[in-house]
Amino acid sequence: MPSDPQSIQETDLLVLGAGAGGMTAALIGALEGLDVLVVEKTDQVGGTTSTSGGTTWVPGTHLSEQAGVPDKTEDADAFLKAIVGNRGGDRLRAAFLASGRAAIEELDSKTDVKFVAAAAHPDYLDGPGQAYGGRALGPVEFDGRLLGADFDRVRPPRREFMGLGGMMVARNELAALLAPFATATNFRTTMKIVGRYVLDRLRYRRGTRLLMGNALVARLLFSLRKAGVPILFDAKVSDLIVEGGCVTGAIVDGRRIRARKGVVLATGGVCWNKAIRERIFPPETRAYALAPPTNTGDGADLATAIGAHFEDGGDSPALWMPCSSYRRADGSMAVWPHIILDRAKPGLFAVNARGERFVNESNSYHDFSMGQIRTGSFPAHLICDSVFMKRYGLGMILPGARNLAAMLRTGYVIEAPTLAALARKIGCDPSGLQRTAEEYNHYAQTGVDEAFGRGTSVMNRFNGEPAAERNPCLGPIGIGPFYAMAVKPSDLASSAGLSGDEFGRVLGQNGQPIKGLYACGNDLASIFRGTYPGPGTTLGPAVVFGWRVAKHAAGQLAEEAEATAA
Repeated sequence: MPSDPQSIQETDLLVLGAGAGGMTAALIGALEGLDVLVVEKTDQVGGTTSTSGGTTWVPGTHLSEQAGVPDKTEDADAFLKAIVGNRGGDRLRAAFLASGRAAIEELDSKTDVKFVAAAAHPDYLDGPGQAYGGRALGPVEFDGRLLGADFDRVRPPRREFMGLGGMMVARNELAALLAPFATATNFRTTMKIVGRYVLDRLRYRRGTRLLMGNALVARLLFSLRKAGVPILFDAKVSDLIVEGGCVTGAIVDGRRIRARKGVVLATGGVCWNKAIRERIFPPETRAYALAPPTNTGDGADLATAIGAHFEDGGDSPALWMPCSSYRRADGSMAVWPHIILDRAKPGLFAVNARGERFVNESNSYHDFSMGQIRTGSFPAHLICDSVFMKRYGLGMILPGARNLAAMLRTGYVIEAPTLAALARKIGCDPSGLQRTAEEYNHYAQTGVDEAFGRGTSVMNRFNGEPAAERNPCLGPIGIGPFYAMAVKPSDLASSAGLSGDEFGRVLGQNGQPIKGLYACGNDLASIFRGTYPGPGTTLGPAVVFGWRVAKHAAGQLAEEAEATAA
């Protein structure tokens, strides 16, 4: 194969998009001996994966055994049947569970894509077969310097998630960095992390110590380079080539590239596709997505133009995170997803315009946002007092609240001496907010949230405050000044997407596979049908179906396909 991707006119597998799903399909295809070409519309790889936590939910892997928390796919199957129920997608979930272990084992043994299973990272919902640890796989830290000039090809994390203008920090390192002189251990940790970063900035635009989703993306890119897979950057795909009912390639920057084994759509899902958002997204959620703005639903548009079926996503067209935001001085928008660091902690609750709670604040980010959408709670605010703010921070306000004054000036957070005054400032019913605070404090005293059951699930308690006396998620609110922060759902990934079968083949309007066309990642409709079972349940299927797509295109799942069809 020519080394210059610009000269390639024909290949075996043509992969459109360089996120986790697309790069996995390309990598496994290369390991199977296929000629592979990756086409990426931007000048960087990673897409949404690069800005994510990188957690990848795959049940029953050898990594769970290595971590001392062995997981069984049979348990995961029971769990998913309880969570997803009769919403459909059974065959795709069965395929995901059947291939998860093999996919992770092959990546682990044959590539530089490395994960470690978390000993403690619970599923997001309670049910038969749920796991406390073992299923959530975290990407192993990666040294970006190994990529050489390709380091700049890795899309950086969100600005809000980097310290000192470009330094990545793990969640378990935050406490040390916020109190570097508290203990000798904190000081050593801080010096190690910051010292490395200072040296990096002498040569690089940002820190080369890559964590989370950035580590996963870098490891995939490093592995692709080792495998000799060419990547065509800044390339626009305008059409799929269809001959005799079969997809045989694509038009890329005006030239025809033929694909002997198939075309893989891995362009990142709906994201910023205005037409699809206006058609199926709730009106209050259409303005903003957490994906890079270059993710514009190209895969969906390309496939539906040739007759592919598009699914609405089941319970929800997207998977959500409650986000707070403010506009920076340069005009850009700073957005903070409230994942786990504040909502689950005691001493905070969320209210609507009536001053009433509308959801279990400690539930997963998706379920919190679904509660906001279902109840029409727009606007919604997180409410806390000064004790909470100093101890835990809130959103982009760090524990210790040292940047509180600056955030108040931006309007990112609202402060008032009393709850009534706070309510008036945010346009909330003062009497309703006062009643809610009194009710919440009663629950904090008894340890029982009679309204929403906060602190009753495994995941609620895991993310709460271990030192709390009665309930790790409930604590009194009462010492002013008081604070309010507006939050609204932003989509982190698509649930809606192209219909596919268990091999990732895209289905037409008649329910039959479109020969030569595959999809994986967020281009493929969620196998969980709008539910969100656990941490990393977007990346897990992306990686596993990327693996399955490549295996099928290489003929390695042919016997299984025939057996299933029979």
